[in-house]
Amino acid sequence: MSFRDLDRDARQRLRGLSKENAERVGLHLVMAGRLLDVDPERAYEHAQAAVRRGGRVDVVREAAGIAAYRTGRYADALRELRTVRRLNGSSEHLPIMADAERGLGRPERAVALATSPEAETLTGTGRVELALVLSGARADLGEHDAALSVLDKIPAQQGDMALRVLQARAAVLEAAGRTAEAAALLAEVDSEALDRAAGNVLPEEDVVVYDTFDEEAEEELEAELEADEDELETDEDALLEDDDEADADAEDDTDEEADVDDEAEDDADADVEDDADEDDADEDDDEDDDEDDAEDADSEERA
Repeated sequence: MSFRDLDRDARQRLRGLSKENAERVGLHLVMAGRLLDVDPERAYEHAQAAVRRGGRVDVVREAAGIAAYRTGRYADALRELRTVRRLNGSSEHLPIMADAERGLGRPERAVALATSPEAETLTGTGRVELALVLSGARADLGEHDAALSVLDKIPAQQGDMALRVLQARAAVLEAAGRTAEAAALLAEVDSEALDRAAGNVLPEEDVVVYDTFDEEAEEELEAELEADEDELETDEDALLEDDDEADADAEDDTDEEADVDDEAEDDADADVEDDADEDDADEDDDEDDDEDDAEDADSEERA
């Protein structure tokens, strides 16, 4: 496994990261791609590891969205692919987003996406994929004739895509209660070819890659995931320490303020006592003066 195994365009997208980090993220993306068909859950773990290191890059969020979709995490898939659309403005993943809405039990939202202005920007395979999803959503809503009409508008296809259109038509017929017609439609088609078209056959090439990954890279991935968990725990401990220090500082400030208030109160009480003593002294002086004046007046009268 090498960073060069990653698509050239994807490598270019990672140039915003440091060289070491870009290579690490790239390796996770390589493994996510190789494991997607044989072990979607492990592919999802690789994609999440890439997001932790390069979550601002569209191809990283794209890998996370696709892996989430393949593991049935439809809400996560929608969130990631919406982020991709905001980052690069592309609507190429609209079929997956619409199918994720179906997976969440919201066929009406799938129909809204499939008939939105963005859907008109799709071409080729993307347009056919979206039509298949739209047909399924119409069938989910009980609109079987509309679902068949969508399939009728798909141009003639070749190979596996033609088989997928045929399977979609059979699924709509069966949902409408026309089981005999559905069975007749697929009766002449090789079952192995149908499984391959539906993605139910594991590619031999990827199985070999998975065995190699088990032997050489699994321990490295586990170590990295543990390191990420340790990093998160360290950050949490640091936050808790900061909170404790902040509480201690707040208590110290409160104590200091209380001491200042006590000192101010003592000074105020002292000032009040001093003022009271001065007032008493002034009153005593006034009384003495009055007595002296009265004695002088008596003396003058006797004289």
